[in-house]
Amino acid sequence: MQFQQTTLDNGLEIIAELNDRALSVAAGFLVKTGSRDESSELAGVSHFLEHMTFKGTARRDAVAVNRDFDQVGAKHNAQTSEEDTFYHVTCLPEYLPPAFDVLADILRPSLRGEDFETEKQVIIEEIRMYLDNPMSVAYEAAKSAHYGSHPLGNSILGTVDSIKEMAADQMRDYFARRYSPSNIVLAFAGKAEWGALVDLAKAHCAGWQGGRATREAVPHHGTGSFRTILRADDQQQTVVAVCDGPPLESPDRYAAHLLATILGDHTGSRLYWTLIDPGLADGAELSYQDYNQAGAFFTFLSCEPDSTQANLGRIAEVYKTAIAQGLTE
Repeated sequence: MQFQQTTLDNGLEIIAELNDRALSVAAGFLVKTGSRDESSELAGVSHFLEHMTFKGTARRDAVAVNRDFDQVGAKHNAQTSEEDTFYHVTCLPEYLPPAFDVLADILRPSLRGEDFETEKQVIIEEIRMYLDNPMSVAYEAAKSAHYGSHPLGNSILGTVDSIKEMAADQMRDYFARRYSPSNIVLAFAGKAEWGALVDLAKAHCAGWQGGRATREAVPHHGTGSFRTILRADDQQQTVVAVCDGPPLESPDRYAAHLLATILGDHTGSRLYWTLIDPGLADGAELSYQDYNQAGAFFTFLSCEPDSTQANLGRIAEVYKTAIAQGLTE
């Protein structure tokens, strides 16, 4: 296993974890931008922009983007979170050059006005789909209540109104500010030769331009507020509880991830054996999010309404036992 790092003259950082025993290679652009970097007028623009990158570039239309990935058997995708937007591809080592050509190309999208208006409807339908999901609604409400006015309380998808009112020029301006090379990390993992990867990155990315993007990340503590949402047609009661956890900058984040897995992974954890396996609840999980200066633990519960209080008590007992007795080897 080899670890490598360098930075291009334009500020693009390149890192790699290379393994000659691997049978494939992956490449990914991690852009340090997400819903916490958006104003209220631009709510949802990061996720919207992720969609738009696949709509075409100066060299490819949307069909060609998907076709050129498929022609080399590459697996590709993208995702947006509160703090980053991630574009990645995995393929056989011999097909990395053509696959990377497509991946780097979509990081400089055309952002055409007609594509913007078409995709706007897709985003609105996605928002409405999640509004039909009780756990998604509860999660967004809990996150908003916990973070209050802090930008981490923003919805990744935005709102129907914010998407409807967004203009293509606003997205283009956001792209110019946030997708600068100094705000992007290019990561490789798998079977590859370091020098060839650097040459590949230089060939496709050295011409990228842009100023330095910034993010205000001040320490945050939860508001301790409480919120209820009545959905008369739901058959279950859904509960999401949030509490402070170690921030991304803390070395305790490793222990926090492990703790969340032991106590609340969706299979084989203490919450699973206490609530799911005996059929007391449909869902019971604990997850940890290591945000900049504002980490958090999220507890999720979904069950019959009449069983909610008893199940919350069972969750509390799991946590109390872990605090009192610690964890076994």
